[in-house]
Amino acid sequence: MQGWPVHPLAPGRKTPVGNCAECASSQAGRHDPASCPCIPAGRPCHGFHAATTDLSLIDRWWGTHPSAGVGVACAPARLVVIDIDAHQVSVADRTHLLPGIPIPDQVRLDGLASGFDTLALLAAFRGQPDPARDASTLRVRTPSGGLHVWYSNQDPSTRYRCSTGSGRNTALAWQVDVRAEGGYIVAPGTRTTKGVYRAEGVARHPAPLPEWLGKELRRTGHVIEAPTIQPGSQRQNSPGTSASADGTSAVQVSTASRPRLGAAHQVIDPLIAQVAECATAPQGTGFSEKLNRAAYTAGGLVGAGHLDHAAIRDRLVRVANYARPWQQSRNEKIVDDALAVGSVRPLHLKGRP
Repeated sequence: MQGWPVHPLAPGRKTPVGNCAECASSQAGRHDPASCPCIPAGRPCHGFHAATTDLSLIDRWWGTHPSAGVGVACAPARLVVIDIDAHQVSVADRTHLLPGIPIPDQVRLDGLASGFDTLALLAAFRGQPDPARDASTLRVRTPSGGLHVWYSNQDPSTRYRCSTGSGRNTALAWQVDVRAEGGYIVAPGTRTTKGVYRAEGVARHPAPLPEWLGKELRRTGHVIEAPTIQPGSQRQNSPGTSASADGTSAVQVSTASRPRLGAAHQVIDPLIAQVAECATAPQGTGFSEKLNRAAYTAGGLVGAGHLDHAAIRDRLVRVANYARPWQQSRNEKIVDDALAVGSVRPLHLKGRP
């Protein structure tokens, strides 16, 4: 499809086909897709990690399962997709509708019910056209009544992360998800038990991501910052680095490799180092507990004013994805939940950094 890397979705569903028996087993199911033998062998395990442009492989996959849907891996296709939901749920408080933008009380919100409304509100606040009505780009109507607005990332040096519209920290708007690096999007024409994903309007190609929308994504924490390499450190893969599932280099965070920045870092650095050490084994290391402890402590330090929230969240997510690159969404949830809980219990230190 337009030269994009694709992978099969389970027939009638919008989720990837199941892994092979070995990968799905309780002992091997949590291994790193980057080291899995299935992908180089041409088996569509691990969802978007197996996405390919190899026509012979594509013919074989869909020849075997002709009713399989099509998933497009967003990062290698340089796609940023705005996923507008229309779920029938209670409307969030106005303070959570547009993260980082206070909505004055005099702004009437009568009738606001879905992501279509919050995205239109965001566009109105910025004096820009509503992306849901952007006829210049590929838009795909979902069976649930939502809309996928496909854009092309014209700046390969800027990488965008996925998010959900209900996320506590990284979210564009309520009921508006973002599909980018670390995720996939359902291609038009895919049929599920609930209906068909259908292209809307006449555009069949993604237009460049609007500049204003790119700025909003950066403002709301969707830009993936490159790891900071200390002068004199090694860039090749060594005990301190590893190749992550998306081919980027993840830097192991340890107290020995970064400068001391004060009392807060003397507390948090050892905890983050324990998370990084979990990369030595795929399971049995207490990873979730260690990540939760580190994020909870970081939240307390943020609440007391010792650390910057965005900076420490990014650091925690990066080290978690280094240790467990195959569960990036779960890593972010652990970090966000623990940061939120910890931040309401400030951790005051003797001598602020």
